[in-house]
Amino acid sequence: MKSVELVTDGACLGNPGPGGWAAILRYGDHKKELFGSEPFTTNNRMELRAAVEGLRALKEPCRVTVTTDSEYLKKGITNWIERWKQNGWRTAGKKPVANQDLWQQLDELTRRHQVRWQWTRGHASHADNNRCDELATLAARQASGA
Repeated sequence: MKSVELVTDGACLGNPGPGGWAAILRYGDHKKELFGSEPFTTNNRMELRAAVEGLRALKEPCRVTVTTDSEYLKKGITNWIERWKQNGWRTAGKKPVANQDLWQQLDELTRRHQVRWQWTRGHASHADNNRCDELATLAARQASGA
């Protein structure tokens, strides 16, 4: 089974507003950059979308280390999601889970792979996270027409 590194980030101009997501996949000497945008979205949706699109790009089951600067993404997929599913996609406060569509896609994709999640401080010393931030911000700007 291949071991792949996936680094993700999301950006939003205003929250909500035009948003962008980016993912970098690394396997050996190979590097692939992915990014996209939505005209009206939130930062959390873009963080989730980056992880979904990065995992979706893998053509076979892999061991994947996902690095994110989003505590929302990391805690959601590693701590909160099982309880949300048990509660019919409701939070502890009995409210519908925000971004349920993306959480469900991410849950399905993570079952295809062996995924390890790690957090990094945003805008710090992680080169691929910084590059993802640049790409996501650029995509958000393009979505805004700026």
